[in-house]
Amino acid sequence: MKEVMTNTIPIWEKLNLTINEAAEYSNIGINRLTELVNKPMCPFVLHVGKKRLIKRKEFEKYIERVLEV
Repeated sequence: MKEVMTNTIPIWEKLNLTINEAAEYSNIGINRLTELVNKPMCPFVLHVGKKRLIKRKEFEKYIERVLEV
């Protein structure tokens, strides 16, 4: 029987996050994050085909700059 190795990388070490991971990481709701990444010039979204990922470091910078989300 072949062993399956799973490499679980902690969220705070990932380069890009899914919307669900970003919601968990930031305590911002999934619906609100979806609205943010749907904006045309969102500074922290990365489009991979139809999938949208959130650039963690850019997202952190964005959160530090804004007063309200």
